[in-house]
Formats: sequence, C-alpha cells, structure tokens
Amino acid sequence: MRRVFASFCLLSAAAVQAHDVRPAYLEIVERPAGDLNITWKSTAPNNGMTFTPQFSTGWTHSSRASTRQAGGAIERTWTVVTPHAPLAGTQLQIEGLETTITDVLLRVVYADGSELTRVLKPSNASITLPGAEKSGAPVREYLQLGFTHIWSGVDHLLYVLGLVLLVRTPRLLIRTITGFTLAHSISLAAASLGYVHIPPAPVEAVIALSIVYIAVELLRARDGQSSLVSRAPWLVSMSIGLLHGLGFAGALSEVGLPAGAIPQALLLFNIGIEIGQLTFVALVLALGHALIRYVPLTTSLRWVPPYAIGSFASFWVIERIHAFF
Repeated sequence: MRRVFASFCLLSAAAVQAHDVRPAYLEIVERPAGDLNITWKSTAPNNGMTFTPQFSTGWTHSSRASTRQAGGAIERTWTVVTPHAPLAGTQLQIEGLETTITDVLLRVVYADGSELTRVLKPSNASITLPGAEKSGAPVREYLQLGFTHIWSGVDHLLYVLGLVLLVRTPRLLIRTITGFTLAHSISLAAASLGYVHIPPAPVEAVIALSIVYIAVELLRARDGQSSLVSRAPWLVSMSIGLLHGLGFAGALSEVGLPAGAIPQALLLFNIGIEIGQLTFVALVLALGHALIRYVPLTTSLRWVPPYAIGSFASFWVIERIHAFF
C-alpha cells in the first residue's frame, strides 16, 4: 500500500512545480530636467512566457532599450527625453502578467521628490499613474508582497506543514516556528543587504532537499523512532531557516530594491511573510482539529502526509539540480 501511494505521489509531483515567484520590479524616475528613466527587472517565468511593461504613451516602443544580465534577472532601461507626455494620466499595463503568478513592485519618483509605490498583480495588471503627491511609507504594498510571496511558495508551505506535523505540543511548536522565523529573517537581511552572496540555483536545490529530510523524519516519527528533530525541532528549524532565508532573498535581491528604502522594504516584506506563515499554521491546525473531530481516520492515512511531502520535494530536488546543467 505504501509503495503504491508513493508511486502515485511521484507521478503527481511531475505535474506540480514550486513556482519561481520572484517579483518583478519597475521603476520610473522623473528627472528635474524633465527626462524619464524607466528600469524594468524580471526573471523569466518557468513556463517560458514573458511579461513586459506597456505605456499608453508608447515610451517603451519609441525609445531604445539597454539590456543587461543582472544575476538571474534581466534588466532593461529606457531613457525618455523631454518633451514627453506627462506621467499623470498615463496608463500602464504589464502585458502578459495575467498568465503568471508573479507580482510587480512599481515605484514612481516624480521630479519634486514625491514617490508612489504600488504592487501590480495578475488579477490587476494595470494602473493609471496619478500626479505628484506626498504619500506615506508604502506599508501595505510591502506587507502584501511578502504575504502573497509566501502563499505562492508551495515548497516553503510544505516545509512549514512538516514542522507542524512533527511537533506535538503548542509550546514546542511556538519555539520551533519562532526559531525558523528568526533564522530566515537574519539570512534574508544578510543576503539582501549584500553581506552574503550565494547563487540562487544551489540554494533552491538544498531547500528542496531540506523538505525531503523533514518528510523522512515524519516517517521515522510515524514508526516511533526518535531523532534530533523530535527531540529539538527548534534547533533543526533554525538551521534550515537560514537556507530558506537565502531563498527569500532571491525574491528581492535579483530584481532589486528601491534605493534608500532597503531597511524598510526588508522589514515590511519579512513581516508580510510572517503574517502569511502564521495564517497558514493556524489554518493547518484548524483543519487538523476538524478532521480529528468529524472524520474517521484510518491508520493508513497517517502515511499520506510524509509520502506526499517527500514525493513533491524529491521531484523538486531532481528538477533544480538538472537546472545546473
């Protein structure tokens, strides 16, 4: 029975991928002299489809673009000389965004120094640019970016699910999740600020391998075997959390962060991640409570989570290692 179910999970994993959900970044800077500098950074989606900014004024069509490789991202820049159509009232559309699960962080800097920050999503991929106006810090936008990023990361959610299933007491679960949070927050900040630089491809492969490890520990726990994870899950979660933080950093560092706003962006993005993560943990606990109370569970069902998690993660390990070549 276990072998049949494991084979089914492996086949299903081939149809499910941990999507590359690094946000794209679009910056429009209006110089005091009137010229516009437009910078667009994005990574190629896994399905090979591209998405690009399109302006109702035709700026990206009428101006010549400069293209360069920036790590794992493609950076394109345009310079629009004055005179040109005003920013206020210009329609911006991210063409092709609706076919992805990627968000676009938009930052507009006006000639008077005022700024606009927005997050464009596949369900709302266009905006009419307003005029220059004073606005507060883009708290909601960065929180939303972190929240949606964690909920789009199937691999990370499976890892958190494994932690919840491994830990038996509420107090130990709080310590485990807190340790994971602190660890990935430290590595996220270190990588995004440039203190640590590791190519994203091997990091993503090791992250997938860490999920396989959690699945194996779940199987051992189901058989009643003791391990380091069962004795000190907070220690293991902190160690692996450092890896996941490097993976989160790839969501920001390759496409870039607004100059002069990196600490604020990192803090809010990380808080958004934590809100999304705690929301997921709460839903898992509520669902587990409902299943125990209302659904008769057979002994064989206890093998479903570790085999499912391990099968998906094993597929991602192979897929990400293959990407090296």
